[in-house]
Amino acid sequence: MYIHQSISDLREKLLCGELDCITVVASYLEAINCKKHLNAFVEVYEAEAMEKARKLDEKNNNPQSWGKLYGVVIGIKDVLCYNSHHVGAASKILEGYQAIYNATAIQRLLDEDAIIIGNLNCDEFAMGSSNEHSIHGKVLNAADETRVPGGSSGGSAVAVQANLCMVSLGSDTGGSVRQPADFCGIVGMKPGYGRISRYGLLAYASSFDQIGIFAQNISDLALTLGVIAGEDEFDSTCSAEPIPDYLQDLDNDRKFRIAYFPECFDHPSLDPEIREAIQQKLEMLKKAGHTVEAVNFKYLDYIVPAYYVLTTAEASSNLSRYDGIKFGYRTPSAVNNLQELYCKTRSEGFGKEVKKRIMLGTFVLSTGYYDAYYAKAQQVRKLIADNTRDIFNSFDLIIMPTSPSTAFKFGEKSNDAVEMFLGDLYTVYANLAGIAGVSLPLFKHTNGMPFGIQVHADRLKEKELLQFSQQLLRYH
Repeated sequence: MYIHQSISDLREKLLCGELDCITVVASYLEAINCKKHLNAFVEVYEAEAMEKARKLDEKNNNPQSWGKLYGVVIGIKDVLCYNSHHVGAASKILEGYQAIYNATAIQRLLDEDAIIIGNLNCDEFAMGSSNEHSIHGKVLNAADETRVPGGSSGGSAVAVQANLCMVSLGSDTGGSVRQPADFCGIVGMKPGYGRISRYGLLAYASSFDQIGIFAQNISDLALTLGVIAGEDEFDSTCSAEPIPDYLQDLDNDRKFRIAYFPECFDHPSLDPEIREAIQQKLEMLKKAGHTVEAVNFKYLDYIVPAYYVLTTAEASSNLSRYDGIKFGYRTPSAVNNLQELYCKTRSEGFGKEVKKRIMLGTFVLSTGYYDAYYAKAQQVRKLIADNTRDIFNSFDLIIMPTSPSTAFKFGEKSNDAVEMFLGDLYTVYANLAGIAGVSLPLFKHTNGMPFGIQVHADRLKEKELLQFSQQLLRYH
């Protein structure tokens, strides 16, 4: 069975004839079948993946024609459009719907000879932190199957964690890549807003959403990011800034200016072991020659409320298109008028978590509450973004925990929405500010579960973020 080390190692083995693409794909299909109880995949494209592998092997005698991701096996979250394949956001409301075009990120993977092996389970419409809110059932954490994998991109995280694919794509609206990466002990990155096109990504909250990447190492992540990032005529919010070579100078000993927020470590929700481990890491970085300084951040307690006001408002607008008229699920019940059709279809098609957020969003946008909630939250977001910009004038990076705790047990927080929302305390910050963030697997808790450290860089400064991440993992 093929055991993945890195994409560069794979390429070498393919070049020398030690491996072929069909053998690699067959190995992953076998692993997926053996571990299907983890419920990471919604659908596996077995025949299609094998056919793609066969065609790639035909190019084996001409390596000059190989794409950058030649033979790389990738899984995609069930919120990304892949032409002629079902995309459902783990929701009944999109039952039977097939994408009619490729998301830009998907097209760029295919153009570089990647093999897409299947689509991955997630929380419905990317709303959740535990992957317990899916029409396909919960995803199990491969490190401890009684615990959640994190969310919403739980299937994407577990697919990489359990070696069911080499790299996977997820989406990150408030930590949905970084938090599951933390819970599963792998690398997970959300680039800065606008670095990757959102064209073909089913929207949750458009000014927060960003496609992110899961990998086992930084070099795989850097290569994949370089392929899918960049300007896109189909997404006006996508940056036109040139894409650097993320692999160039990835291994270096540059000394960085690092900030951390004392308020993050003083927060009562933070597990003491996580606090101590990250504080010790900060001391080690200081001794290694990096500049490490405390910076007060007075908006920490406002981050989660502002985030949930704004994202639910955007969700209520974005999800209004799902009404049973043009595509997806339509109620089979008898109806007397169009209004009743809408109500029954949406009531039956959306899950509890999604309906809750739609109602919250509709409320904060309603007459009499708009100024008190939505407008105020936008003002808080502006303050957070401005404060963050000031910090990056003096520092290269910001370090904080990824999550207040390690992966929790299934059902542990399901009935306490406030506690579940507070679990996003450290991850939603990057989405509010539009900056890049990565979770790095550095530690193991005494409860046996992995946990990591979260590092942020300014918007479109992913290269520096990757360089520092490589240092941390190399010397860990």
